[in-house]
Amino acid sequence: MSFDFSIGDEQRGFLDTVDRFMARHLPPEEIRRRDREHVPPYDILPAMGDAGLLSLPIPVEHGGLGRDWRDVALVQLRLGERGYMAASIFNRVIGFGAMSLLTYGSAARKAELLPRLVAGRLLIALALTEPEAGSDAAALRTRAERVSGGWRIVGRKVWISDAAGADYLLVAARSQPGSTGAEGISMFLVPPRTPGIAMTQLPKVGNNAMPSWDIGFDDVMVGEDALVGEEGRGFRHLMSTLHYSRASMAATVTGCAQAALAAALAHAKERRQFGRPIGAFQAIRHRLADMQMRVDQARLTVLHLAWAIAAGADCRREAAQAKIVATECLQYVTDHGMQILASAGYSADSDMQRYWRDARLYSFGEGSNEIQRDIVARELGL
Repeated sequence: MSFDFSIGDEQRGFLDTVDRFMARHLPPEEIRRRDREHVPPYDILPAMGDAGLLSLPIPVEHGGLGRDWRDVALVQLRLGERGYMAASIFNRVIGFGAMSLLTYGSAARKAELLPRLVAGRLLIALALTEPEAGSDAAALRTRAERVSGGWRIVGRKVWISDAAGADYLLVAARSQPGSTGAEGISMFLVPPRTPGIAMTQLPKVGNNAMPSWDIGFDDVMVGEDALVGEEGRGFRHLMSTLHYSRASMAATVTGCAQAALAAALAHAKERRQFGRPIGAFQAIRHRLADMQMRVDQARLTVLHLAWAIAAGADCRREAAQAKIVATECLQYVTDHGMQILASAGYSADSDMQRYWRDARLYSFGEGSNEIQRDIVARELGL
């Protein structure tokens, strides 16, 4: 498979679909309202399903379009540019839901859940992080104990996005007594309204349309069919899908960075000081040039990673690199964008301040960039 960054007619059709979808369901004023009022976009998922967007990477036999990751990445780039909250929920449906089911779900689970996911009528929230298990995910302490007819889950999860709005929590729990590290962890699909589950919403600086929750599991009983994948191999299952979520984040934050750059560029052309637009001053011109170069660099890493995923290559290093480059690009662009807009960007009515607030999450969310650099170093043989 060779590199080809051209966009064909079918791919243009997908991007046109994104543009029409966003114009109808999440125009800029609606995005601002949802951010201001902390309204998650769960209600637009059926429309996203109707538009065919959630079908892209799903095999035809499960109701999808069977497209490869290059098409997914293009859609994610465009969604991130048009409205990150739409891109974010798309990523979680695809990355935490579809790719987990496709990679290690049973045939029965795939047949049951994937058609609902494609239709935008299923949301799965990944319940992995714990108070003492973040970057060190293998340190998790939540337990799943075998009982007659199923499992008893006891423990606590924190910073779980979408937990209260999800149909299932995909819970990582230690299922083999005495196991440590990556061994003895299993994955379970648990409805969030199961008795014994208690949730508290966590206040945050940004990403207001993506609520996060602290979840307690107090003797939560689930059946045998709650187990997803092989017992005791849950950590390996998680690792086998992380490149999808990292690729998704890299693509969508790159799109968001392009939107933030566009806002800064428009301001630099319109804002006048000392008798001319501020974009005429070298300090601003060079700052904008550096911002665009960072965005283009991030886009190239995203497209290279998408090519590697489509080719079935081992892309742990490429996924880690793309996540680093893209998230740090967004922080760079929004930080400099705030400086260019100055008080206009600091206004609560500005889109730039939302980009800036939201951007701070991504360099440590879904695996900190320090951990990503360790992955790159290991892949280099260090």
